[in-house]
Amino acid sequence: MSTQEDPPAEPDREDDEFATLFDELQELEQLVDSEDERRQVRDAMRAAADSQDHEPATFGRVVWGFGRSDLAEALLGSLLFGIPMAVEGGTVDAGLHIAQHPLYLAATVIIAIGLVISILYVADFQDVRVANRILGVIPRRLVGVTGTALVVSVALLTGWGLVEWSTDPAVVYESACICAVAFVPMSIGAALGDILPGN
Repeated sequence: MSTQEDPPAEPDREDDEFATLFDELQELEQLVDSEDERRQVRDAMRAAADSQDHEPATFGRVVWGFGRSDLAEALLGSLLFGIPMAVEGGTVDAGLHIAQHPLYLAATVIIAIGLVISILYVADFQDVRVANRILGVIPRRLVGVTGTALVVSVALLTGWGLVEWSTDPAVVYESACICAVAFVPMSIGAALGDILPGN
């Protein structure tokens, strides 16, 4: 007697079903009354996300939470995009230029953060969900990615002698502007490095 197995579900349908399940769990998390119940829902979401990690697909997956592996991926992406900035003399020239124009400095930082938000939450490379916001507002992944890029830009440019930190406020300001220029591609690299592997 032969048994007939159901054909495997199509990957797109599985992804849609998983996204729907995740949406329903997030809605449930908002509806439950006690912190213990919320913790149980979060555990279910984490278990669902972990079970999806065994799938071979890279794109179209739900990305949720921000852990050590995400931090390592953001660090790698930041370095890959940042090392060329550290060896390129134009980084210092651009930093000194925006140091003369404070509005350019503000625009540089705002654009970098806007690009990260676009990559993580708008461009649809992955289905990125927000988990456990900082102060109930700021996504941890956004802070993790931009924070990693900022630390790498300061550490790399300082270590390689492109910037220096002294008691002279003018020198510190110029160094911060140079780091801000390097921060732009490093933050893009960190965002891509974090989400493209699909972890």
